[in-house]
Formats: sequence, structure tokens, C-alpha cells
Amino acid sequence: MVAAAAITCAASAYAQSGFNVADIRVEGLQRVEPGTVFATLPFRVGDTYNDDRGAGAIRALFALGLFTDVRLETRGSIVTVIVQERPTIAEVDFAGVKEFDKDTLRKSLKDVGLSDGRPYDKALVDKAEQELKRQYISRSLYGAEVVTTVTPIERNRVNLSFSVVEGEVAKIKAINIVGNQAFSSGTLRDQFELNTGGYLSWYTKDDRYSRAKLNADLESVRAYYLQRGYLEMKIDSTQVAISPDKQDISITININEGQRYVVSEVKLEGNYLGKDDTFKSLIAIRPGEGYNADLVTRTSKAFTDYFATFGYAFAQIEPRPEIDRVNNRVTFSMRADPGRRAYVRRILVSGNSRTRDEVIRREFRQFESSWYDGDKIKLSRDRVDRLGYFKDVNIETQDVPGSPDQVDIVITVTEKPTGNFTVGAGFSSAERLSFQTSIKQDNVFGSGNYLGFDLNTSRTARVFSLSTVDPYFTKDGISRAIDAYYRSNRPLNDGGGDYQLTTAGTSIRFGVPFAEYDTVFFGFGAERIKIIPGNNLPASYLAYAYNAGYTSHTYPFTVGWARDDRDSLTTPNKGRLTRLNGELAVIGDAKFIRTSGQYQEYFPLTKKFTVAVNAEVGLGQGLSGQAFPVFRNQYSGGLGTVRGFEQNSLGPRDVTGSFVGGPKKLNFNAEVLMPLPGAGVDKTLRVYGFIDAGNVYGENEKLDFRTLRASYGGGLSWISPAGPLRFALAKPIRSFPGDRIQKFQFQVGSSF
Repeated sequence: MVAAAAITCAASAYAQSGFNVADIRVEGLQRVEPGTVFATLPFRVGDTYNDDRGAGAIRALFALGLFTDVRLETRGSIVTVIVQERPTIAEVDFAGVKEFDKDTLRKSLKDVGLSDGRPYDKALVDKAEQELKRQYISRSLYGAEVVTTVTPIERNRVNLSFSVVEGEVAKIKAINIVGNQAFSSGTLRDQFELNTGGYLSWYTKDDRYSRAKLNADLESVRAYYLQRGYLEMKIDSTQVAISPDKQDISITININEGQRYVVSEVKLEGNYLGKDDTFKSLIAIRPGEGYNADLVTRTSKAFTDYFATFGYAFAQIEPRPEIDRVNNRVTFSMRADPGRRAYVRRILVSGNSRTRDEVIRREFRQFESSWYDGDKIKLSRDRVDRLGYFKDVNIETQDVPGSPDQVDIVITVTEKPTGNFTVGAGFSSAERLSFQTSIKQDNVFGSGNYLGFDLNTSRTARVFSLSTVDPYFTKDGISRAIDAYYRSNRPLNDGGGDYQLTTAGTSIRFGVPFAEYDTVFFGFGAERIKIIPGNNLPASYLAYAYNAGYTSHTYPFTVGWARDDRDSLTTPNKGRLTRLNGELAVIGDAKFIRTSGQYQEYFPLTKKFTVAVNAEVGLGQGLSGQAFPVFRNQYSGGLGTVRGFEQNSLGPRDVTGSFVGGPKKLNFNAEVLMPLPGAGVDKTLRVYGFIDAGNVYGENEKLDFRTLRASYGGGLSWISPAGPLRFALAKPIRSFPGDRIQKFQFQVGSSF
């Protein structure tokens, strides 16, 4: 309408025969550059001006979206362009917004073309309002109202304020399934992430409708049927209804189950490289059993992976079902086309804005300019994932244009915070409180090196330590670890005392990888041990001081072996960790030998449940007629050993009543981990139940299972937005008089 008025106004100005333009002038510009106007005009100085060109000029200038009014005036051979600029948006603000971060909304409006510095356009503002409502609908806030306020300010600018009344969240009140006969509606609803709400819905938001989540749930239901023989199951329709007050949502799903089919035969067709027997051994589908889509997929993947070990990166496996609807039978023909053999041209790394390329590349076992090997590529991906620096690690194989026998491997990573600040605390039955803190960075400056600082302020043990690890001290993967520490210990007793045992030392250790999962460690250390006498000094300390003096030095050698094939460092679900360590000191004032071993394994029971077991044993013995030094004693009780007992309170007690530990130790743990009920398969929020057992023994005592302390309990583990949290409540099931009980423990940390 404005354009029409402008053209009408201008018509009288140039309703004349054409003339040659001697000059072009522009009036009314404030921010727009004159060159923008001149470049848009369909005529130049010296060109012939007429009515058609004048109308075309007005249309072109309006099309820029920069002006609210455009007029042309002619005087003689001079053309004057008179414009009125649109106001510029100075600031976009929001009021009443609680559900979203304002920066998130600003970004969504920027995506539709509205942001600070852009020309104000009423149509664009209307579009922005619709975008805001769409954002709220995605969060089940169907009643959200948006009102825009435009405030003119100086210099032809405006401020935009979007006032939002969010209203109440529309929640799912009913999920109805129609047409199911083989399985109950409750069983099928258990496959859904969406539900009608529970005590954890405030966290999971699973009672808020989302089309994407519903589609995923429908696929889960379809997969449930396909895993149980219903080859032709389909979902006929889905209806989503919202109440008039926009508060309640009901979902109705109509399904057609079809018939259940049993596999009668599995045949191989195509080119299997003459290794038919090997491929047959990879078939997971069993004749006589119900059709299972997961087994078909697993078989296809196993075939593809096996082809990949011979360099066939593009092998195609096509399962062809032949359905006998009369007898409810299905025959599968697995047709294979290995395609062409390929070698890797390049390995490309993307997504690592912080971590250096070399940190990722050095974990690869697939090399450039060598034959494509699926096993090596999978191993490479797992090794990168086990670094613990990334949320996701994905590998993609890409064709090389014009080179049918070449591929590029693209590894895409999503980085996560690798620093950790942890604070721990424990409450004991004696109403004592202790704190622990540590700062660790697993990927310092993106180099892959580790740097850690620990501080412990407990009543019985004060620790300051600094550690650094270079996992690739040499190009061959030999690691180097350096530790410096100061420890001040005062074992628990009932009578108190002001004595101390202080240890200051440093050590260096190297790790040599002898196989893919096996590493051998060796190192050397130096320590200065000082006993500071005081009240109630334990007799074991006096005995050690009598033999080695109140201040002594020792220089231990260390050797060890470790094998770790767990699938994750932070939340493992399968795999095992095995470690053996030895320490020998034959130089210095204290001479001894100490060995320890650990076995840890994770068993995935289902997609949700994982069983973890852990066993540790430690043995120590003095050499050259000396007793085992008290500063090398092992301790048990509390977090990491036997929960339910106060930290380091198990084992021998001195005649003064002090808990002094011992050279021998046994520790057993078993846990069942599962997602918190109501949280779906969210691995960041899990509950666990546990059983612990263990004890510490003196040098002249035998390892006696009858004296093991034991406890059971449960806890909660949550990787929260503020960092990891872990709570445990334990109850002893085997304890002895004098044991110190500690029922509740927690640990709080934050990532950076």
C-alpha cells in the first residue's frame, strides 16, 4: 500500500517524455550508504529517463527492505531520489521468560532475520512472534502468549521488547494403544520415554509432549514387535489431542500387529570370497526360532565387519525375506556384494577445537596409504574414546571422487570438559567431619597430558600431592609419570595424641606398552620419613624408630603390569581391568617388599543393568631381618574399600588403641548399577546397590576370611550440570566390637 502511494505521488513528477539524466541526487539518508541507492537504480547519469525506469527504480529500492517511503522528483534533467529509512533495531529484549535462556531466544530470532542492527520490519516482527511461540510449543507450553512492544528512540532507532506469558506446561495425561493383542498396553507403554508423569518428571520432563520423542517411542514399539517375530507389524495412525485449556494432552496410537513368523531357513547368496563356512558361523539367526530384527541386523553387521577386515569398505549385505503367510514361516537369503577392495588415502580429524590432532592420530591403528581394515578402524575408534576427552567419537568412511579404490576416514569428536574439581566429605558415628579436595586436568592445553593436585584435610591423614603424566613421552607410546607428595598421618585412636608420621617424596615411573591392552610399568622413588614424637605414640612407631631412627630414607624400585579393555573410563558397562604391582626397597634405612593385585570386571546384563565386581589383595614383608615399615602399611574402611566403616579404621590396633593398618589387605566389592527408575535410560543419573567385604592384617597374621568386615547398601550417582555427585548409605552386616561405623558418605564435584 505504501509502495502504491509512493508511485502515485511520484507519477506527476515524471509523467513526461524521456530525457537524458544530467545528475542524480539522494535525500533522506541517515545510515544507508548513498552507493547502495546508486547501485540499485536502473539508470545512470547520461542514460535516458522515462516513466518505466522511474517505476522500476521505486520497486528496486523498496525491494531492499531499507525504506518505508520512496519518491522520485525531476527538475529539468536532474532526478532527485527522496527516501525515508526504516528504523533500525537498537536492542531486542525479553520479559517474563523463565523456560529459556534469553541468549537462546535471541539466537532463534536471529535465524529468522531479526537481531540488533537490522532494519525494523513489522512483517519480520510477526514472524519472530511465531518463532517464539514455536519454541514454547516445543517445550509443551501451548498457552504461551507473546506481545511485542516497539519503543522509538533517538536517531531513527527502536527497541523491541517481547513480553511473554508462558502459562502452564501442557502435560501428557493419557497414552492409549489400540489394536494390540499379543502384548498388553502396559508392556508397550514401558517402551516409551514419554509417559504420564512420575516423581522424577521434574528432572526428566518425560511428561512433556514432543513430536520427535513420540516418533522415537513409536520406533521403540515397532522394534519390540520386530524382535518377537511380528515381521509385518505397522502403526496405522497416531492422534494427539489437547484439551481446550491447553493443559492436558492425550495420545492415541493405532497398531496392526500382523502374524508372528518363525524362521525356517537362512541361505547365503552372492560372493563370500570363498569363505562361506566362516560367514555361516557369524549368522545369529537360528531356524526354528521367532523372527528377530535385531538378530538380522547383527548378522548383517557381522558380515560387513568381516568383509572390512579384508579391505572391502563398501560391502553390501541385503537380507531378503521370503514370507510364507500360510504357515507363518519366513526364509532369509543373505545376499552379499563385497564391492571393491580399498585402501585409505587420508585420515581426517574434525570437531577437536581444543585437543591437538596428534593426540587423536597417535591412537590410530589404521594407517594412511594402507589397506582398509575394519578391525583396526574399530580399535582406533575405541582407543580414542577411552582417552576420556570426548562425549562422542564417530568414524565415517568417504569415497574419494575419481578414485574407486580409495577412501578417506573421517573421525569426528565432540569434546567435553576434562578438568575436574572434587570435594568429598564423610560423616562418622563419632560426629567427625573430614574433607578432601582435588583438581585434575586430564588434557592439559589439549596435549593429552595429565596434571593433578590432591589435598586431604581429614583428622587422621593430611595429604598434599602433585602428579603429572605424559602418555606419549616417546613416539612409541612409552609413558612417563612424575609424582611429588607430602603426607602427614596420625592413625585413629581413642585417647588422642599429638604425634605425627610425615612422608615427603618423589618418584618417576615409565609405562611400556607390550601389546594392545597390556602395559608394563617400572620406576624409582625417594622418600624421607620422619616420626614426630608426642602423646600416645603407638608402639609400632617406637619399634620402627628404634630400628631405623626417627628420621629415615628409603629408595624403592617399582614394577607393574596392567591390562585394561573397558569400554569407558567414566561409565564402563563391559570389559575388565587387571593390575599387578610390586615395590622393592633394598637401598636406604628401610628394606621391604610389597605386592598388590586388582581384578575388576563389568558385565552388561541388559541395556539398563550392569554388574561390576572388584577384588584387591596386597601383601608386604620386611627384608634383612627388619619389620615391615609402618609408613608402607595398607588401610581399609570407607570410600573405595568397605563402605559402612570409618575411613582407614579396619585392621590391627596398637596397644595405645591406634589403627595402624598392616602389610596385608583383602578387599572385595560387587555393585549392580541401573538408571534411576523414572529416568529412562539416562546414564547420568543412576542408582546402585553394593556389597563390600575386606580387612587389613598384620605382618605376622594370616589372611583370615572369618575376620572380614562386610557391609551392604545403596546409593545414587548423578553427573549433574554442576558436576558429578555420589551418595552412599551403608550398613555393616559383619562387624566386631571396637569397629567404627560410618553409614553415610557423599562426594561432590564440578567439571571445568
